[in-house]
Amino acid sequence: MSTVAKSAESLLMAMELSNSDWKLAFGSGGRMRKVTVEAGDVVGLREAMMRARHKFGLGPAVEVVSCYEAGRDGFWIHRMLEAEGVDNLVVDPASIERPRRARTVKTDRLDAEKLLEMLERWVRGEKRVWRVVRVPEAAEEDARQLHRELERLKKERNEHLSRIRSVLVLHGVRIKSVSAHTVGAVRDWQGCELGEGVRQDLNRELARLELVRGQIAEVESIQKEALKVPANEAQRKAQKLLRLRSVGPVSSWTLSHEFFGWREFDNRRQVGASAGLTGTPYASGQSSRDQGISKAGNPRVRRVMVELAWSWLRYQPHSELSRWFWRRFGHGTSRMRRVGIVALARKLLVALWKYVEKDELPAGAVLKAA
Repeated sequence: MSTVAKSAESLLMAMELSNSDWKLAFGSGGRMRKVTVEAGDVVGLREAMMRARHKFGLGPAVEVVSCYEAGRDGFWIHRMLEAEGVDNLVVDPASIERPRRARTVKTDRLDAEKLLEMLERWVRGEKRVWRVVRVPEAAEEDARQLHRELERLKKERNEHLSRIRSVLVLHGVRIKSVSAHTVGAVRDWQGCELGEGVRQDLNRELARLELVRGQIAEVESIQKEALKVPANEAQRKAQKLLRLRSVGPVSSWTLSHEFFGWREFDNRRQVGASAGLTGTPYASGQSSRDQGISKAGNPRVRRVMVELAWSWLRYQPHSELSRWFWRRFGHGTSRMRRVGIVALARKLLVALWKYVEKDELPAGAVLKAA
């Protein structure tokens, strides 16, 4: 994003987005103007900015600085505003300060006014007033759809499997493998054929299951071919991660496309914080405790890293990270090992970042055989 000028002549615009309409709050030189436009009405938004310039006595070439909270609408609004010459910020909603009263007034109009007030402070130089989201390029965002679709398809597959097994349990039948053959041969608890209604229900559920299984196989085939012949930077990093023992295609693809492929980090603290794997201490007076990890980053990366940490202990037992874990948590309870695996996940994420960006192989780690 370009550097925002701290001129009093800038037109500030805060947007509170909803599914039906957008609440706009304009400000300049201490004055405020509130407008409502229909959600998605780009022409109406452009006209609202023109009228705000006219009301505030600003020229058509005056700089416009806007902001909105990251949410359901994603980043297309940001790209549209940037194309209109607007200097836009996408704000992390969790970083916006809230009143600490037990019961507070909350409306879209007040939220827009609050955003405008904080935008004015940000323009004046209070850069810590909130956190600004790093917006990916359109191609980078598009590259993340494949593994996210695969994630949804696997979840849908499990739902179909659970539904089929639940219907069969109602008739005293339990099966491990679900297919058209196994379900077709099922008899109820007394050896009789299932009713016609149950059969039709199971057949339709099986058809949906087979469709999902076919789509999963198709997506996995696309991923496999991309890992063989990478076409972009994220795929090349995924291929590099895949060379490490314990790292599989799912974790390498997710880490490269969600984290390493489009994010730039200056140090290990930024890496841990972006994944939400940093601690949140609470110290006040004589009270001092840790509240656990912040969970402020990408949940997919956290989930993959915890799974990968367990896999790392199994397939990289002689690495320095594995030895550190067993020295620190190996003699503790199962709960302490679960706590320790999160700490290992953060250390491992930093080590993988150094490996991907700086070619520093994790100490004691082994690569897969060619």
